[in-house]
This record gives sequence, structure tokens and C-alpha cells, in this order.
Amino acid sequence: MQGLKRTLTVFMLAICLPSPGKAQQQCTNGFDLDRASGQCLDIDECRTIPEACRGDMMCVNQNGGYLCIPRTNPMYRSPYMNPYSNMYPRPPAPVPAPNYPTATRPLCRFGYQLDESNQCIDVDECASESHQCNPTQICINTEGGYTCSCTEGYWLLEGQCLDIDECRYGYCQQLCANVPGSYSCTCNPGFTLNEDGRSCQDDAVHHYHLLKKSQLSCPFSCTRDVNECASENPCVQNCVNTYGSFLCRCEPGYELEADGITCIDMDECSFSEFLCQHECVNAAGSYYCSCPPGYLLLDDRRSCQDINECENRNFTCTQQQTCFNMQGGYKCLDPVRCADPYIQINENRCMCPAENPGCREQPFTILYRDMDMVSGRSVPSDIFQMQATSRYPGAYYIFQIKSGNEGREFYMRQTGPISATLVMTRPVKGPRDIQLDLEMITVNTVVNFRGSSVIRLRIYVSQYSF
Repeated sequence: MQGLKRTLTVFMLAICLPSPGKAQQQCTNGFDLDRASGQCLDIDECRTIPEACRGDMMCVNQNGGYLCIPRTNPMYRSPYMNPYSNMYPRPPAPVPAPNYPTATRPLCRFGYQLDESNQCIDVDECASESHQCNPTQICINTEGGYTCSCTEGYWLLEGQCLDIDECRYGYCQQLCANVPGSYSCTCNPGFTLNEDGRSCQDDAVHHYHLLKKSQLSCPFSCTRDVNECASENPCVQNCVNTYGSFLCRCEPGYELEADGITCIDMDECSFSEFLCQHECVNAAGSYYCSCPPGYLLLDDRRSCQDINECENRNFTCTQQQTCFNMQGGYKCLDPVRCADPYIQINENRCMCPAENPGCREQPFTILYRDMDMVSGRSVPSDIFQMQATSRYPGAYYIFQIKSGNEGREFYMRQTGPISATLVMTRPVKGPRDIQLDLEMITVNTVVNFRGSSVIRLRIYVSQYSF
């Protein structure tokens, strides 16, 4: 071939690969299976491949391959050259091509070996201990290989056997303890583990069945049962007669002590802090929920709802003050009073007149707003919106917190050309009163104007989170 070295040699050795359980063989490249003899015979590539060698190279067939050699090479002479061609000088007598023997003994593929009759049989890697399974794994032989599995109670994860936590999947009816490779079931006091090792049976039923079995062994010599509950009633609350004995049971809200007779109050409030929204109060045999002052217990007997004292007119504000309801209480707000040089426009707005020299460095207006908020509100949280009421050509607006944010619990996020949102970034615990001055700066480059307005936001944080 063009570009190849002049001494290029190609050689292929035939290997017969028996298929498991079949007598038919497969041959490697350069050989073809003779179905009559079952042997792998060489393919003459010089005859079957058009222009196997090009240029000044000639093709010489080999066992399992072929060679491309220069036509002037004195060592070889192609038997297919035109004997009447004068293009090349006649070479000396040809040297016969190397004769490589075919493989008479078949080779088995990986996982198999030859038996005494030269047949490929499976290698049992597990029996010969030639496997690579971990000590915690089980070797399982397969046709031509093996697999590594885990013992019962383990599962295979990334080549490792990990313990299965059976307790997570409810293997036991009552109490479950996970152990490596297994689990153990137990029962609550007053119950007995059944023979299946998983379910539990009431002691009274279990005792009854034991007595039934004993009756079968002594049907004529066993004495008649005495009802202890009817004769002396040893239990503090409820008595259940059983064959040959008795059991004590407690009313709802009580639990049986270790002596099996006495009932004590069950403290339901100690079970969970979520039984009541505010406070759980334990009572004899029960419990109840209570709400703080300013709240009303709802019909679900656990949730608390704010009482609107202003709406119910249950407040102590003066006639000049305004009642402002908040969660769990109310505020008596004094009337807005504008400090000099501001003048009052209405009940919640102050204006600094432009003609007053003292107003040059002051916000043009101050608008008072009030809002309430529960303690510990989740963050981040949008709590107040601010926007310009009009827009002029060439003007743009800047929003910022002018004062009251010393603890950096809030920031202003501009949401549009004329609007912004006050965002709470840190939880605020109550009770607490907060006053923020939110400033909107107006800049007009057309008329060279800069002014500002302020919203004085008063936030009343309640004591509770509801």
C-alpha cells in the first residue's frame, strides 16, 4: 500500500473459540470455518481483496493474513504476476512463504477451561476461591463467571454490603431494634410477642390461650375460675377478669403503674410541644389549651385568634386618640403633630413650604403610616411598598431608608422606575415598636431639580408569633 514501509508484514494466528454448549466453532480474522471438517482454514486475501496492495507493491498470501512487498524484492515472486510483462525484471526462483500452523488445540474464552475430552466447561470460581468477593459477600457461580451477593439482612450498594434497617419498614408491630443483618421485635407492657416474632398479643388473650391449652391436658382435674373483679376488685380503676387471674385497665388519660394495679395521670403536654398553639395545661386524665390575653381560643380547642379590641370598642383610648388594633392587643395613637417648619395638611401628612428658607434641606412632605407585625416573622419578607404618585419627563427616583435601621434588619429593594419595596432581612422579636423613615428622592436633570419625600412608618411588633 502507498505510504507504508516496504517491509510491512501482516500476520494473524487462528484461534478457535468454542461456544458453551455448542459444537460449532468461531474463527478469528483471516480464517474461515470449514463446516465439513470443522477446522479454521486460511483466507487468501490476495484473491478475495481487490487491489490488496497498490503501487509498486505485490501481494503475498500468508497463513491468517497477507504481505505487501516490493515487486523488485528478490525474496518473493508473486504467482499471480503476468509472466509476459516486461515492466519488471524476472526475479529468481520464489522462496516459499512461511507456513504457520493452524491451532489444532482449541482455546476457551474467559471463564471456561478444557476438560479431558478437549471440551470447554465452566470454571467454578466460587469453589476454586478464585473470585474477588469481599469477606462479607457470598460468591454465586454463573455460566462463564460469578456474581457477588450479600447475606440476608444486607443489600449491595456500590460493591459493599450494607445493613438493612428493617425497623424503618415496619417489620415489627410495636417495638423494633435494628441489629447488623437482622432485627429484633419486642412488645409494650401488657403484650406478649407471638410465635411469628413480629406481632404482639394482649396478655389477657395470651393468658386465655395458655389456659385453654392447659385445660386440654387436664379437662377433669382443673378447678373453676374465680372472678376476682366481682369479689374484691383489687384494681384502682377498671378490672378485667381472666381465666385464673385478672387484669387492671385505666381510663383514657391515665396509665398503669409498674405494680399493675394503680393508675396515674398521663401528662399529655409532655408528649409534644405542638398540641397547643400557645400553652398546654395538663389536667387529671386530660389536658386543655389556653391563649394569652388579647386572643380567643378557636373551636379546634388548640388555635388562638386575635381579638379586635378596636372593633369591639373594648379599649381605653381617649377621645383625641385613635385605636389601632394589633395581634394580641391594641395601641392608642396620638394625633399627628407637625414640627416647625412643617405645616399640617391633613391628619397624617405634614408639608414644608418651598417658600420657607428652612425647608431647603428638608423633605418636602412627611406622610405617617402605621402597621403591625407578629414576632419572629419569617425572612426575607416584603412588608411595605412605596411608589411615586406622578412622573415627570427627565425625572428619576431613588429609594432609601433614611433613619431607624440601626440594626440593619431592613433594606429597600427598587422594583421599578417609580416604586420600591421594604424588605425585612432579619427576624424581629416582640414586643417592640419600630419607626423607619423611608425616603424617596426625586432627581430631574432637565430642570436641575432635586427633592425628597418621606414616609414615616411605625411598626408595632406583637409579643407572639400568631
